[in-house]
Amino acid sequence: MGTRLIQQRRGKGSPAFKSPGHRFFGNIHYKLPSETMGGKVLRFIHDPARDVLVAELLFPNGWKFHTLAAEGIAVGDILQVGTDAPALRGCVTRLGDVADGTPVFNVESHPGDGGKFSRASGTSAFKIGEDEDTGRVNLQLSSKKVLSLSPNCIATVGIASGGGRLEKPFMKAGTKYHKMHAMNRYWPDVRGRAMSAYDHPYGGRTGGKPTSVSHGAPPGRKAGHIGARRTGRNKGKSARASNSASAQGKS
Repeated sequence: MGTRLIQQRRGKGSPAFKSPGHRFFGNIHYKLPSETMGGKVLRFIHDPARDVLVAELLFPNGWKFHTLAAEGIAVGDILQVGTDAPALRGCVTRLGDVADGTPVFNVESHPGDGGKFSRASGTSAFKIGEDEDTGRVNLQLSSKKVLSLSPNCIATVGIASGGGRLEKPFMKAGTKYHKMHAMNRYWPDVRGRAMSAYDHPYGGRTGGKPTSVSHGAPPGRKAGHIGARRTGRNKGKSARASNSASAQGKS
């Protein structure tokens, strides 16, 4: 008797495949004080759930504030937080008070939602102007998409920390294992053809099993091309039509 497929084991919901949320820092949202204040950066916290560092700020009244850290700030810096804060690196302020062309990250979609856009490591958005009729701010994301947001939306000035992390290779499989294990990700992703016959329908030396299955198949048989209209390379008229379409697109 064969073993269950990995998607069946994961879908069952055993503790081995659940997200280790107890190790995560939690949600990072804007909780602004009643008036603009300057907070001192106490430390940077590494959260296993994200690649951006979390900065812990201490204000003179003893209140602690956690936010996504900007690239270039250091422990001991004083950052202004509030609706009237200056548009300096690492400060949290309104979009309406930011000059055109200034990079910002962790931008709110609506005032008070805590930040929705440009929260990944090394990302930023740019303010490209304001609409004279509506007064809304035009913000260009890293994908070149332009959004129209309220000037009361809160954002952090600068670029999100952690940029360039993909430029450093893991070099060893053991290092990649610890990275993925911290978030309980499924890694490495083993191909079905590389498994034994009792571990996967496509395993073993002897092939010949169809790779296309219907949508109504049970979970144990859903492996390969699920509900595919066609498989394999284009041949004949369909191949010539696709080649001509690609040639016209390049021209």
